[in-house]
Amino acid sequence: MKHALHRILLLQLLTTLGLHALGSEIINGKKVPDNKMQFMASVQNNQNVHICGGFLINEVFVVTAAHCDRSNPTSVVLGTHNLKKVDEKMRYGVKRCKHPSYKKVEEGADIMLLKLSRKARQNKRIKPIPLPKAEIKFKNEQKCQVAGWGSTSDGKSVDELLMVVVPIVDLEACKRIWERRNFTLPENITCAGGYRTKNGFCEGDSGGPLVCNGRAAGVVSYNWNNNCQYPNMPNVYTDLPKYLPWIRKILKKNNC
Repeated sequence: MKHALHRILLLQLLTTLGLHALGSEIINGKKVPDNKMQFMASVQNNQNVHICGGFLINEVFVVTAAHCDRSNPTSVVLGTHNLKKVDEKMRYGVKRCKHPSYKKVEEGADIMLLKLSRKARQNKRIKPIPLPKAEIKFKNEQKCQVAGWGSTSDGKSVDELLMVVVPIVDLEACKRIWERRNFTLPENITCAGGYRTKNGFCEGDSGGPLVCNGRAAGVVSYNWNNNCQYPNMPNVYTDLPKYLPWIRKILKKNNC
């Protein structure tokens, strides 16, 4: 009962703030070819239903958003872009490694590692995405990509992985834009899409990667306004390079 009450209060708070961090919707996206983005992971619950996106960073770990934890992820699916074409060889049980600083989505540190129950062997369908080697100096309007599964802006559910190009929004400008709505963005975030463009994610496309120059640069965290009629407000991502020391520590221990 206590857990349920906390969940209700959190959902009420997100609604009040105009934040929507659940689900997975790519706006104005295109189908991803099978030979692209082989690192994408579908994070699923105990009913084998897609709840969040994620991305493979080595043969043992997938990155996703920490707020996906409340949807009780129990497995990930790798090696397919079509969620109607899943066999049990593609499914991996997971152990959750949520960032210790994460409390709620609007306070940041919205990142979680999922340790796979067995190694994911690389093949033409499965390939980890490289991590950045250090901090990324984004250029304003630099073109990056975001991908995910789920509904589109017309509310139709899709099973094919979709991808869209999103421009980076200058961080200081992004903060000022959000402050006009009386919302202070947390530390260690990146902004891209949703503002001055019709492209972006909706209801978070939670846990999916922001891909810049072929490397994982961010983790989909939240946006503003669940009707997703962009342009409106910049979309918010966890700045993945800021969490490289934590990620490397877990990868070195091979545990959390």
